[in-house]
Amino acid sequence: MGRWKDKYVIGLTGNIAMGKSLVRRMLEHLGAYTIDADTLVHQAMAPGAPAYKPVVLTFGTWILDDEKRIDRARLGAIAFAHPEAMRRLEAITHPIVERAIDTLIARNPRRFVVIEAIKLLESPIANWVDAVWVVNASEDTQVARLVKRGLSRQEALKRIHAQNPQADKLARAHVVIDNNGTPEQTWMQVRSAWSQIAGAARAEAQQTAPQRVEIGGARADGGVTVSVNIVRGTPHNAAQIADLIYRHTGKRLTRDEVLISFGQKSYLLAMEGDTPIALIGFLVENLVTRVDELLVLDGKPVAPIITALIEAVERASRELESEVGYVFLPPGTSAATVQALRAQGYEAQTLDTITIPAWREAVREARPDSSYAIFGKRLRAKRVLKPL
Repeated sequence: MGRWKDKYVIGLTGNIAMGKSLVRRMLEHLGAYTIDADTLVHQAMAPGAPAYKPVVLTFGTWILDDEKRIDRARLGAIAFAHPEAMRRLEAITHPIVERAIDTLIARNPRRFVVIEAIKLLESPIANWVDAVWVVNASEDTQVARLVKRGLSRQEALKRIHAQNPQADKLARAHVVIDNNGTPEQTWMQVRSAWSQIAGAARAEAQQTAPQRVEIGGARADGGVTVSVNIVRGTPHNAAQIADLIYRHTGKRLTRDEVLISFGQKSYLLAMEGDTPIALIGFLVENLVTRVDELLVLDGKPVAPIITALIEAVERASRELESEVGYVFLPPGTSAATVQALRAQGYEAQTLDTITIPAWREAVREARPDSSYAIFGKRLRAKRVLKPL
């Protein structure tokens, strides 16, 4: 039995570029509350956050960029090259992140929880969880993924070999997910393993059951009401997501490409009968919600559908303990879309007007490009990682 009463907590681990985030997102789609411990580390080191000053005092101001933020590339270069530097860094960040995880799990109502952490088994968290799931892939697959992220082959191998052996993680696994194949093959493994613990998971899944919304507004066929269901995007409806994106943007995506995108974001669909008429793509990470896709088919009532989707995203975000939400709108976004966001409390912002460094950094990293407008709304009054 794990640390948290009335919770079933999965510790999800595996070395770099194994595909842990994809598996975590899949478990989130199945109804689990998920925590990415490694990105909590990044937020903990943001200016003003608890680990910022100790890290700078330990490693020196040379790790700061021109805006006094910790440059993770500079810090990573020394941490991955020198084991003692990595140990000193982890001695600062791990206790802070462990306290944050404890707080997040204790106050979240969901029974099933997933903690993703690359150093899970090297930390006290390993003794807190009910089961350990390890994501596995070959070294060639790891290298290919890291090169795709922009690293050289030499740098990729350096980072892979700097980590504790993957075999040590596999030896302690209750469940192993092989992530060398297609996203569909990975999904089948995740769903099968989930079903083994899901006697109560069916009840958990009811939390993400379709929500029916009656939307008033003019329709192309002369009617005055649209009845839609707001449903979560899953591999089951990945082809519908691809079709909706094509119909709205002309961009063709394969079903596998949509499945891969599940590793980076979640989708909610507005369904009219069996047909999707709108979608919203969002990511909750570092306790920040970021919406980067918001599509409504022509001829549908834009404002009320967007309102329903935004409200659904906010409910999901609060369940994931998100502190703030941001929506990125491309040039040419309709006035109806902007008006719907404003009606929900979202205000136009710039990077300069976002005063909390961790939030500003999240927006800076996630914003598609500088031409996108930023709309933000605070979702909870109290922050999880409070500044010192």
